Amino acid sequence: MSGTVTAVSSNREYSFTKPNRDSVRLLAGLGVEGDVHAGVTVKHRSRVAQDPTQPNLRQVHVIHEELFAEVGEEGFTVAPGELGENITTRGIDLLGLPVGTLLRIGDSAVLEVTGLRNPCLQIDTFRDGLLNQVVGRDEAGNVVRKAGIMSVVREGGVVRPGDTIATELPEGPHRPLDRV
Repeated sequence: MSGTVTAVSSNREYSFTKPNRDSVRLLAGLGVEGDVHAGVTVKHRSRVAQDPTQPNLRQVHVIHEELFAEVGEEGFTVAPGELGENITTRGIDLLGLPVGTLLRIGDSAVLEVTGLRNPCLQIDTFRDGLLNQVVGRDEAGNVVRKAGIMSVVREGGVVRPGDTIATELPEGPHRPLDRV
């Protein structure tokens, strides 16, 4: 399975949205250079409040551009970076990947998928009612999270819009994604 990077975003300050950039540099074991969420230990405020020594399994947020079209059908306009993601993709079923999948991006960057983004109430502050579009329930009543995936940087490199993404599945058995 392969896809394409459609946008890259980062922000030095805590903010729900992240401005688009011409490129971002991924740093092994840390995340996006200069991004507020980069680091070895957790940087998301809610996680820091619980235990600031936790490993940062949310270094890079990746979201599929197809979600923007899906929520657009319900009247919500969302552009790359506006949901706080660092990398926006097209052509990969991110939510269907197992834990441990490697995303090989561009010439040298490698991300390892750690889990699903757990959307928070800030999404409704951004666009009232949007949270119900990115979190729902399936026919069996299980929670379905659609706001992208989280990852850690295994190999650094520069990532730009237009870069190709190749997926490398881990050896089985595969563990489905859960929130991190």
